[in-house]
Amino acid sequence: MVEKLGIESSKTDEMTNLLYSNYGTTIAGLRAIGYDFDYEEYYRHCCFFLFPHHFQMANDFVHGKLPYENLKPDPVLRNLLLSLPHKKLIFTNSDKVHTIKTLERLGLEDCFEGITCFETLNPINNGTVCDDQENIEAATSRATNPTPKIGLKISEIFDIIQHFAQPDPTTVLPTTPIICKPSEHAIELALKIANLNPQTTLFFEDSVRNIQAGKRVGLHTVLVGKSYRVKGADYAMESIHNLREAVPELWETDIKAHVIACPGTQKLAVETSVMA
Repeated sequence: MVEKLGIESSKTDEMTNLLYSNYGTTIAGLRAIGYDFDYEEYYRHCCFFLFPHHFQMANDFVHGKLPYENLKPDPVLRNLLLSLPHKKLIFTNSDKVHTIKTLERLGLEDCFEGITCFETLNPINNGTVCDDQENIEAATSRATNPTPKIGLKISEIFDIIQHFAQPDPTTVLPTTPIICKPSEHAIELALKIANLNPQTTLFFEDSVRNIQAGKRVGLHTVLVGKSYRVKGADYAMESIHNLREAVPELWETDIKAHVIACPGTQKLAVETSVMA
């Protein structure tokens, strides 16, 4: 933000918090308020990195080198995932390279059938995308994704700090051209690309905001990292390692709709999918 976009260093913390809280990710917020930059370069230099029990933001300019050595293999989670008799997919706001590196460090690279990542919903300019291009183009053909602004002048940047410091009811936040969680459109698009029915899909998240968005589009939801349920969460578990105890029905060959909080559906067997 400082070295590439020219933002004052004294404003970055407050701006990052406002962008994340209003747009779901900093990159989506930066594009919304008018900054233009290369997506690939952004993800090389500023990224979220995953630890076994929480997410942490990389605040330093890391030049594409994240401390992946802090991630250790998780054989307990690996055994859980491999024993789960359902299709398992990853849906992440991060980029594909980071996602794969993280999975490899955790020893989970062969536990999922697919990845829907940042490039899937926001194809990079050079044509590099995560999944099959034809599927993406078909799924996004009716997407309302604004064309990114190019060559904006500094005077055209929306001052989000000023907007919240002195609220003006006549001013609304600009929309972002980036598709990502917690946008309901992003979740619906990810489901369409993966050919999943939300009524037979269990959605795992550590973000309450993402859980609630998932519930609004018809997913069945599991909040990870909390021992109590919140609005929008069908299940809650302190750790993903508690999955078998929290949702034992996932290992049953005949899953009853009422047991897994799927009112109005018929009995489910192999149709159930798991998206994390």
